[in-house]
Amino acid sequence: MTQSTIRLTVNGRIHDIDAAADTALLYVLRNDLELNGPKYGCGLGECGACAVLIDGVAARACVIPIEGCVGRDIVTLEGLGSRCNPDPVQQAFIAEQAAQCGYCLNGMIISTKALLNRTPHPSEADVIEALRFNLCRCGAHIEIMRAAMRAAGHLVGAANR
Repeated sequence: MTQSTIRLTVNGRIHDIDAAADTALLYVLRNDLELNGPKYGCGLGECGACAVLIDGVAARACVIPIEGCVGRDIVTLEGLGSRCNPDPVQQAFIAEQAAQCGYCLNGMIISTKALLNRTPHPSEADVIEALRFNLCRCGAHIEIMRAAMRAAGHLVGAANR
């Protein structure tokens, strides 16, 4: 496919990208825009490491061509909050120390944010369902669940360990 200029809105900013229309969104985010929150995991859309929000819904950036993102609002982990002012979901993951290697966290946080966008007060079953296709190989599942439940407003105060 030939290259053309494709306009994308990422984290509230407009970017003109010179790339083939079938280029995976993940490559543009990481290579062209230097946004390294989304990770390359499986390349098949199965592990969740590359998740981003597209119009508020979690999507796998490794399998979405950029031509399908024109005119849509893309938000990466970097667009949720900042180091000084993290998004409440990011803050919940920090409070619960919900990481070991951290490779899966992008997908876990993005999927939790998407869940809260559509269901502001989810049940534990809703959280389990929302995160079930995000793979964590380190075994931080308990902390990740606690962080998601904290973000949903079910846990308050200091982490109970």
